[in-house]
Amino acid sequence: MPMITVPLGERTYPIHIGSGLLDCLGAHVLEALGEISVAVVTDDNVAPLYLERAMKSLEAAGLRACSIVLPHGEQTKCLEQLANLYGFLCEHRITRKDAVIALGGGVIGDLTGLAAATFLRGVRFIQVPTTLLAQVDSSVGGKVAVDLPQGKNLVGAFYQPEFVLVDPDTLNTLTDEFWRDGLGEVVKYGCIGDAELFALLETCAPGGRAALMARIDEILLHCIQAKADVVAQDERDTGLRMTLNFGHTIAHAVETCQHYTGLRHGEAVALGMHVMTRLTEAKGMTEPGTADRLDALLSRLDMPMQLPQIPETELIAAMGMDKKAAGKTLRVIGIRRIGECYIHPTDTAFFTGMTEN
Repeated sequence: MPMITVPLGERTYPIHIGSGLLDCLGAHVLEALGEISVAVVTDDNVAPLYLERAMKSLEAAGLRACSIVLPHGEQTKCLEQLANLYGFLCEHRITRKDAVIALGGGVIGDLTGLAAATFLRGVRFIQVPTTLLAQVDSSVGGKVAVDLPQGKNLVGAFYQPEFVLVDPDTLNTLTDEFWRDGLGEVVKYGCIGDAELFALLETCAPGGRAALMARIDEILLHCIQAKADVVAQDERDTGLRMTLNFGHTIAHAVETCQHYTGLRHGEAVALGMHVMTRLTEAKGMTEPGTADRLDALLSRLDMPMQLPQIPETELIAAMGMDKKAAGKTLRVIGIRRIGECYIHPTDTAFFTGMTEN
């Protein structure tokens, strides 16, 4: 069973990867944390598929387990549901020696992680991601947050899990929409620092989802190792880790303007990468032909490449709330070529005319 380590000094933690690992959840918790109580947080999409298996595994290991099922969707990542989760943890007498488990996608992972970081000033936290997006990106690195009406992920913390358990078998039940959601982040890793991964995706893309799933273990290892390496060097997102946000400045603005009811996050990231690369190539900041190569892959993967009908002024205003902003300076991520990226300090005027791309 492959294992990747995120080396953060005393807080180093493992990411376990392997088919069927969900049924071993209880054994992993017992080995890592001992005989504790655990609270499993999931949503109404994931619960019918995987909650019973998770609970059986925990109970078979002799652990006291309780669970809560929240509504699915980005709208759940809010202060109201955070308060709801605090109430659940109080009701079930979760203490600082116990653990909270996020069983689901990025929304559940982010919300549960923030609850764990702040409840009783910090209880232990385990990530069990069941979507491609969560497995390759949001479950690794300790960024946890909820959204505000003014923008995405504006209330959050850096809070690392005890371990991450990635079972690729859970990807078999994803709808095509959720599959594409994860692919946006997968392509991002190829763009910013892994030309080999990008080439692998180009090879598999004509064969569709089946061809990609046939190489999913390899794809997961590429992405998770890349994320772990970056987090180890820049846990607090002050330098290198910003490169993981390629496409995100535009993506988060689109999501905010659509009130999180339009494009899914990974789809918005794909759109953001397309628009950003067209802009930087036109400005001479990206090697000619890069945008065409990226667009060809995104098209093969059935990703959106047309901005929604949102006034450019609204998109630019939303970018002003981007977390990577420093004063009036907006630090955006571009690519020089496939596999090489850079951080470009600028301002929102940089994006003037983006709706024409």
